[in-house]
Amino acid sequence: QLQAYEGGLVQAGALLRLSCVASGRTFSDYHMGWFRQAPGKEREFVAALSWRTSRIYYADSVKGRFTASRDNAKNTAYLQMNSLKPEDTAIYYCAAEPGDRSIGQLNTPLVYDYWGQGTLVTVSS
Repeated sequence: QLQAYEGGLVQAGALLRLSCVASGRTFSDYHMGWFRQAPGKEREFVAALSWRTSRIYYADSVKGRFTASRDNAKNTAYLQMNSLKPEDTAIYYCAAEPGDRSIGQLNTPLVYDYWGQGTLVTVSS
């Protein structure tokens, strides 16, 4: 089970850090992904972290502003979001994939087996 925390309402230019806490199993050998879904839009890839190589893959729209990380000892993944923009407003989801895919395949929701419930991030202009 995954649960995402610490979304909220912020102004443009602010920062937030989302947490994704895993429970019920160890996710240290899972790839972890972050996605978001804005109202009326499809779920969109944000970032993915490989468990094997610690490589991180970002969507172009967040590259240079967002940083994904993980702490396997705490069974937790993080998404540090800086310089937030109104277009970042969405429900953010974390997800876990059993480590079978290459990092280049982690940008589609279909490969993930476990999903958090989502946390809302609202960025006002």
